[in-house]
Amino acid sequence: MTDGSGINHMKYDFKKPTVWATFVNLQIATQGGYHTMTMGHIHSWESMGLVDGPGIRTVIFLQGCRLRCQYCHNPDTWEIDGRAETKTPEEIVAVLNRFKPYYGSTGGVTFSGGEPLLQKDFLAETLALCKEQGIHTCLDTAGYGNGGYEDILKHTDLVLFDVKHYTMEGYLNITGQPMDESFRFLQAVQEFNIPLWIRHVAVPGLTDSREHLMGLFEAVKQIKNVQKVELLPYHVLGVPKYKAMGIPYRLEQVPPKDASELEQWQNMMNEYFQN
Repeated sequence: MTDGSGINHMKYDFKKPTVWATFVNLQIATQGGYHTMTMGHIHSWESMGLVDGPGIRTVIFLQGCRLRCQYCHNPDTWEIDGRAETKTPEEIVAVLNRFKPYYGSTGGVTFSGGEPLLQKDFLAETLALCKEQGIHTCLDTAGYGNGGYEDILKHTDLVLFDVKHYTMEGYLNITGQPMDESFRFLQAVQEFNIPLWIRHVAVPGLTDSREHLMGLFEAVKQIKNVQKVELLPYHVLGVPKYKAMGIPYRLEQVPPKDASELEQWQNMMNEYFQN
């Protein structure tokens, strides 16, 4: 339904996220018959990103996410085809090649979302083409896809892994989903020996206590190939999106987190992993 603004307003059941197809295939006629093209659903691009992986990066935000995190600041990425543009892997890499001079020796492309793993066929094809062109590849993910991770990870150089919570109960409370799929993805990453940057959002009264951060630290110690930990302070920049979309925001009364309060914890964790 709409209110005349042109924006669809829907009632969301946070315990029953939408289930969707992960890609669209088009058959294009060629001289040799038909060629099947995988189309990706793209929410947006950031051409000169500096915070989603090393160096200067193009960040591509893909549509679709099965999680309903209490603090999500991009609810407009939940639906796989919500106001998305569609692109083929070849079209994506053609754009990235134009940006290659800016990447230098450390930059590249980061696929974020939403949850990029949901569009597994599109993502796998695009990553393979990126590696053919010598472009460093990175995933910014909560690890909540639909399997098929091997085809994705064999062309992935770095994973930014979003740890929502380190306990089963806490994960379910924050995301509305069980932790199992995230574990499966992390196990696949470990088998491929891909370097990891761990990310965790510190929300006042939810995931920022001393007890919680110490528990997180101990849990992350059990993961191999961790290069870095990023503690991200909770912010409220996404709240207007909920109001525009007619979705209730569950942390309405929670204030932003002061980043300076996390510096000591982040330094302690990174000193451990970088030694």
